[in-house]
Amino acid sequence: MIQWLQQAENPTIARFIECYWFIEKDQAAGSEPFPQLNPDPCPHLMLSPSKQFYGYQSKDVVYEGRGSHWIFPHSETFTLDHSKPFQHLGIKFHAGALYSLVIPEYSHPSLNSVSCLGLSHLKASLKMDETMLLKLAQTDSQGCVEQLDSLLMPWLVGIEQDKHSELSQKALLLLDSSNIADLGERLFCSQRTLERSFARVTGLSLKQVQSMNKLEALLEYLYQRGVAELDWVDIAYRFGFSDQPHLIRHLKKQIGLTPQRYAEQRGLTIDVYGGVAANKR
Repeated sequence: MIQWLQQAENPTIARFIECYWFIEKDQAAGSEPFPQLNPDPCPHLMLSPSKQFYGYQSKDVVYEGRGSHWIFPHSETFTLDHSKPFQHLGIKFHAGALYSLVIPEYSHPSLNSVSCLGLSHLKASLKMDETMLLKLAQTDSQGCVEQLDSLLMPWLVGIEQDKHSELSQKALLLLDSSNIADLGERLFCSQRTLERSFARVTGLSLKQVQSMNKLEALLEYLYQRGVAELDWVDIAYRFGFSDQPHLIRHLKKQIGLTPQRYAEQRGLTIDVYGGVAANKR
């Protein structure tokens, strides 16, 4: 199995894109065939071989297709069909980035869904060749990143962000270290103005995104520790929960599992393919 992740470093690219990542699973890999993808406020553009199958299930909805596709921001857990070999070269956009970008046929915000909507036009205008990029991703991660930067730059360099996007970006920078009720005052606007702009740009509430970010940090922490090391009372307070029952309710709502059940199963993508820090090169 090959995998890597690199942060977007070019300032123009980094305004809209958080990172690039690549994962390839071959026939011999014996990993979990149906891992779960935790809720995420960020959209991902998945570049994949044109005939490669993809499958995602969210509650009672199944999204299936072939080739490249979007995973839009989702407040629900997706179950992935990874039962067969695959390659994915991912472009992870910042939360709310699609609000400012022109994508043919795309209607903002699209949430809790997977789609190839507008992708053919976009790839054509960016002159993106998935076959070439995927081959490069297998052998030269830095070269692949440089090529992606080169392809994306003409699209992103002229994008102007309006006042709603600028305000939402400032809120995102403060969200994980602030009380939501204080954000309006810190950003010199009314709380109502902030909430409306944020929902307009991201399609989500401040509380939803804060909860998803907290879950991501919590899962990274759990990934790095064995079951015997986990002290759930300590973890609850470490991540700002009022007590252990509060943590249990949070995980149950976000991924449908109690902390102990999750620790035993370890069936999320971070557990199957590794944590973000482990994949950086």
